[in-house]
Amino acid sequence: MKSKLNTDYKIFWLGQAVSQLGSSMTSLALTFWTYQQTNSAMTVSFMSFCNYLPYILVSIFGGTFIDRSSKKNILIISDTIAAICTISILFSLFRGSLALTQIYIVNAVIGFMNAFQSPASAVVTGQLITDGNYEKASGLNSFSSNLIMVTAPVLSGTLVGFFGIRLVLAIDLLTFTFCMITLFLVSPRENSGTSKTHHTHAGGKNREHIEFLKKEPGILYLMLSLALINFFSRLTYENILNPMILARSGGNAGVFGLVNSMMGAGGIIGGIIVASGKKTKSPRKMIYLSAGISFLLGDLTMGAGRNVFAWSLAGIFASLPIPFIMAGQNALLYRIVPENIQGRIFAIRNGIQYSTVPVGLLLGGYLADYVFEPFMASDYNAAIFLQSIVGKGTGSGMAVMFLCTGLLGALSSAFGYRNRSVRNLTRSI
Repeated sequence: MKSKLNTDYKIFWLGQAVSQLGSSMTSLALTFWTYQQTNSAMTVSFMSFCNYLPYILVSIFGGTFIDRSSKKNILIISDTIAAICTISILFSLFRGSLALTQIYIVNAVIGFMNAFQSPASAVVTGQLITDGNYEKASGLNSFSSNLIMVTAPVLSGTLVGFFGIRLVLAIDLLTFTFCMITLFLVSPRENSGTSKTHHTHAGGKNREHIEFLKKEPGILYLMLSLALINFFSRLTYENILNPMILARSGGNAGVFGLVNSMMGAGGIIGGIIVASGKKTKSPRKMIYLSAGISFLLGDLTMGAGRNVFAWSLAGIFASLPIPFIMAGQNALLYRIVPENIQGRIFAIRNGIQYSTVPVGLLLGGYLADYVFEPFMASDYNAAIFLQSIVGKGTGSGMAVMFLCTGLLGALSSAFGYRNRSVRNLTRSI
């Protein structure tokens, strides 16, 4: 008999999903506004940088505070501060005084608060899952996040185009209100501050998570291997995919939109499959085989493809396995990590796994513009051979980058799957 998620978790999930939709719409609206004001891609990239940097730095050190504090209060405070930031932007817009500096500061503040909000939300999720089917909850989260990825650009772009950015910000505040209501309706249990399986004296509590990672090195290796996977992903999909599609389609906005929609659709389908499935018997396979499939079928097809059908199929291949990766990782962490140190472990996980994102974003653009595109425009024998696979012209260098990340990402997934520490980790659940 299939287990069902309890009502408290469904309420919590719905509130978080609605809030994320509002936040995503605001982020996109601010991106539109910034680009219109400056006509500079660098300013938009710096917005993301201001968000990521404090998130990564604080994630490394904020876990102890999360474990010692009420997770529900952390969520309420972090969401409230984010709402205040939105109000400040809305107020500046009405006064006609909104400046880029304010947006950068707001993004940094939100990144700072997300470093607490994200692991706290992860812990609350574990507390609200009464049947232990963490994969189902992870699938539901993947479904909502990918649905937001598809719908937020359409909603935000339409509203900004017809009514202006102020309405988007007002809707964001309404989603915040809804999220607050759902948080007050649920009652996650707060741990007692002591581990059932890892007892330490009072003076050693600050090192509980360090001792745990030493005892379970597979957890740390899991984080490091997924950081490497994130790095390869950021080199291409979240960096040069859009420029490549535009370059190879002759700037066709319809093709650009369809390929991105197919990626979101793949994630939605994967989330539904995971959410409707049973507990996995092998989280290790769920993580690394799914990652390998994503790289091999997604990246290689995207690089070798030369039309909208191939690119759309590649988008589905790449994104459909992602919810399985997330579900497998969450299953391992929730079942192995003691609840009283989950905040620290999830915070460290976020810090490690996302530390490669800024590097991947910056390096991917550099390699595309100054290495691969010039190389594919040359008459080297290797370039001529690769042209027979990916084609010629602008964008072919970026296509070769997809071939590279497909192979390197699949190899990194295979090494992770065969790692002895990870194998030992999965045998204990």
